[in-house]
Amino acid sequence: MPRSTYRLQVSAEFPLDDVAGLADYVSRLGADWLYLSPLLQATRGSTHGYDVVDHGHVDEERGGLVGLTHAIGSARDHDLGVLVDIVPNHVGVADPRQNSWWWQLLRDGRDSRYAEAFDVDWEFGGGRVRLPVLGDDLPTAIEAGQVTLLPHAVGGPAVRVYETEYPLAEGSLPRPGTDLTATETIAEVLAHQHYELMHWQRADAELNYRRFFAVNTLAAIRVEEPWVFDESHAEIVRWVREGLVQGIRVDHPDGLADPGRYLDRLAEVAQGAPVWVEKILEGEEPLPAFWQTVGTTGYDALATIDRVLVDPAGRLPLSDLDAGLRAEDTAAAPRRLDWHALIRRTKRRIADTILRSEVLRLERELPEPIENAADALAELLAAFPVYRSYLPAGHEHLQEAFEAARDARPELEPALRALEPVLSDPGQAAAIRFQQTSGMVMAKGVEDTAFYRYSRLASLTEVGADPGEFSITLDEFHRRQAVRQAAFPASLTTLSTHDTKRGEDTRARIHVIAEDPERWESLLGELRERVAVGDGVFENILWESLIGAWPLSRERAHAYAEKASREAGTSTGWADPDEQFEARLHAAVDTAFDDRDVSTLIEAFVATIAPAGWSNSLTAKLVQLTAPGVPDVYQGSELWETSLVDPDNRRPVDYAVRRELLERIEAGELPPIDESGAAKLLVTATALRARRDRPELFTRYAPLPVVGSAERHAIAFDRGGAVTIGTRLPVSLASLGGWGDTAIVLPHRPYRDLITGAAYDGGELLLARVLERYPVALLVEEALAEDGTS
Repeated sequence: MPRSTYRLQVSAEFPLDDVAGLADYVSRLGADWLYLSPLLQATRGSTHGYDVVDHGHVDEERGGLVGLTHAIGSARDHDLGVLVDIVPNHVGVADPRQNSWWWQLLRDGRDSRYAEAFDVDWEFGGGRVRLPVLGDDLPTAIEAGQVTLLPHAVGGPAVRVYETEYPLAEGSLPRPGTDLTATETIAEVLAHQHYELMHWQRADAELNYRRFFAVNTLAAIRVEEPWVFDESHAEIVRWVREGLVQGIRVDHPDGLADPGRYLDRLAEVAQGAPVWVEKILEGEEPLPAFWQTVGTTGYDALATIDRVLVDPAGRLPLSDLDAGLRAEDTAAAPRRLDWHALIRRTKRRIADTILRSEVLRLERELPEPIENAADALAELLAAFPVYRSYLPAGHEHLQEAFEAARDARPELEPALRALEPVLSDPGQAAAIRFQQTSGMVMAKGVEDTAFYRYSRLASLTEVGADPGEFSITLDEFHRRQAVRQAAFPASLTTLSTHDTKRGEDTRARIHVIAEDPERWESLLGELRERVAVGDGVFENILWESLIGAWPLSRERAHAYAEKASREAGTSTGWADPDEQFEARLHAAVDTAFDDRDVSTLIEAFVATIAPAGWSNSLTAKLVQLTAPGVPDVYQGSELWETSLVDPDNRRPVDYAVRRELLERIEAGELPPIDESGAAKLLVTATALRARRDRPELFTRYAPLPVVGSAERHAIAFDRGGAVTIGTRLPVSLASLGGWGDTAIVLPHRPYRDLITGAAYDGGELLLARVLERYPVALLVEEALAEDGTS
């Protein structure tokens, strides 16, 4: 089992040879496993690797088998384990030429061996796979010369649509001498294919293959079929059995027909290698104890750490600000927004629009027709309280959804009554598909829509978090850590990933707004007076995010503004962008760089809150690295991680700078807390090395007593010999005049701070002394510290 992991995004720009060259740095930093993004052959040019097209080979652009061998060898040389991300739910189908399974399915249709691998509703498509790849209707595309026949293409006859080729069924070309450029001929040939080319907008309601969420170019596969599992996992299993990798991270298990059974099979073939799952837990929802997994990828830990650093005093004024902005946009009386009511609406919107085809597929799976079934199914999906159930486990969530749907739509009672026994039966096809679909609706309705419509505090709208929970008390924080230690002590913990909406230090700075909401409201008002956009709620989100990430490049700011506004879908959208709104939006972003008055406002505010943000950052990092679980450090986040939403969070990392700073720290430098982020590197390396070199100091979880006038500002716990102390709510702490008489109570034994090297006598330690240089400390008994911990 790893004691910590260091996550790397492997790509053509950062291939496996670069991973090999970084192994020494990761080891020096203190992590003991590398955690790699998907490595199987993905669509050419893929920056993420989640669009696998060939399960039998290592991605050539990422370095191929030679690169993997080099990276694994280097990891071994530096005593690093390897955890690799795998993608069992779907494959990339953007270019059929690159995916032989998809190519053969399209060429041979239902007679193809791979018809069983993909989840296609053949009857609904009239025996054809519906491909939403056209920008016009088919006759128009043919007339415009965008569809051409290729009788002598490599691998057999094909049709080119724009720049992409699709196979032609055997014998579907007309006899020799026919004009293959004639519109009528092309249309006739296409009418005899096992697929139908259609306008991309028809996918919302008329698609007949299951996807990853609403991504048409990611087609789901049926790993519940034994041969599909075997062939899609053969290379991964080989890596594990040959000792190339030591652990597996499973992407999106909720998309599978039976995640528990899948994990059973994976455990069997992987011969006990630890498996982590990318599972989003809602509120108090536990990870299924019957799953063969050692834990999640850590979003639940992220949410808890964030919320203990948010000042509860900011909840009401920031809620009122959001209510006022919302009323301004709707010309209604101010009314505080109910988060769960919001996501109920956004989820229903998703079920009625981009995932309408999944709802209609569900309706077709019912054993008997039910009047108003589609409406009732969409209402249930909108009301479902968690990502999904795993029947018979989780039946209570289904019951909750039925009760909520009945309360909201009593006129649907006959349909709901008829649906209840069907959706409650684990053996029913409709019940299985409902479980696969509820997670899609949740993800798109919450993470990719509501998160961009809820402006109370932007740092709360993060993957795995409930923005309806504004903050938590220290007692609640300690309770959650104790539960983690008892239930899944090897679950990963994280603060940033390739999927987070904002980097950990962007959020840490935004947290500070909750300590001075009046000042934020004043700044937002000034900004909006100078650069009106016309969507107050979104402007709040935008300016919070840009200030959280400041300074950033103009290009990054524009990219975030456009993506976030389209995800929100209130003033513009992906399908039908509002050019006038987006012009105002981009003009507003430009003022942050070109208008001296605006940039001065931003820079002055950032200068005021940055120190408190850095304090939050260092506390969050130390807590994450020392609390229960296996800490994961996202690439580069050992310095300030001020990313915004992807692809911004996959930017190249400057490791030369990090190496240089680490050398200075190893030489004994105690860097200041400043823009360089070197202080965070010091904290990160110290904690990681302690976790790696002295695991016996991290075997339990016990809150430590803090007494005095500022006791609520300290987070303190003992992990079994290692004592973590962190600062929370630094602005209000400063307004108190500092720590004053506040002390932490320890046994009367000598201690040393591994971060600064300072020695203490134990007993009641004044925090003003312990936290004089940094807002965090990692204490161990002096005798233990002398035994090689630091």
